[in-house]
Amino acid sequence: MSSLSEKSDLVLVIGASCLDVIARLQGDIQIATSSPALIRTSFGGVARNVAENLARLGQPVSLLSVIGKDRIGEDVLAHTRNAGVDVSEVYATDNYPTGFYMGVLNEQGSRQFAFDDMRVMEELTDAYLVYNEDLFEKAGLVFVDANLPKKALRKVFTLARKYKVPICADPASASLAPRLTPFLSQIRLLVPNSLEAGVMTGHPFEASNQEAALDAARLLVNKGVEIAFVTLAEYGLCYATSETNGHIPAIRTSVVDPTGAGDALSAAVIHALMNDIEIDDAARLGVSAATIVLRYSGTVYPELSLQKLYDELAV
Repeated sequence: MSSLSEKSDLVLVIGASCLDVIARLQGDIQIATSSPALIRTSFGGVARNVAENLARLGQPVSLLSVIGKDRIGEDVLAHTRNAGVDVSEVYATDNYPTGFYMGVLNEQGSRQFAFDDMRVMEELTDAYLVYNEDLFEKAGLVFVDANLPKKALRKVFTLARKYKVPICADPASASLAPRLTPFLSQIRLLVPNSLEAGVMTGHPFEASNQEAALDAARLLVNKGVEIAFVTLAEYGLCYATSETNGHIPAIRTSVVDPTGAGDALSAAVIHALMNDIEIDDAARLGVSAATIVLRYSGTVYPELSLQKLYDELAV
């Protein structure tokens, strides 16, 4: 398998930035009244999370995203900049507040409900992307999440094709996944979870069904994706290319908070493949990154490094 990058080690990351508010229930949820919970906040957004993880792994990364002109947006930007991400072209708008994601976890740490307010993403326009076209020319890989408006998403693929830059894509949610289906033949690396993969293939399946997940990964490859990873939470992940396919089991661990685990996995896989690590090992490093985040009460593990990924595998 060739490296994802053939001309540059810069990853251009495009998509959502937001504030995460996560509640872990301390008992059963109470309808129509307050329920006791442990509540935390952190900086999130699929694209922003991937960018921060990549920067902490030592990968040069630039972020194209939109925030509101508010205190939360300022804090998101400052944190992401301090993590090592180039945020100089992130756009701040008066029209919408910075995005929000709210997650509710049960006592065991599994997601029960999730809500998001990403109206601000309407400001990530095709004109904004054209204004930053030089970053496509400089990049060795583009990562995009499906929070983009359809017209802007189409412009991402147009500019990437113009500069012959491979694209990695994350559907972000089952409801947004269909936005990526017109572009499958242009995607080098696709990383859906089981729900998103079921939507994109038209064949829903449970995360516990390893064979169905492998079939989904193969079908995505048949539809034009070069490398398909299907993440399966506590059941690991399945992957496929035109030459190989396989399953990597999850690493047994306690779960504090699953938020951001998939984004850490994507970042680790991208970093590995851009640095000529074979796909089997890239998949294992991805599972390792997800495991580290599962044990952490936050969206991005601040001490992430390639050495910590390998240490996790050695335990």
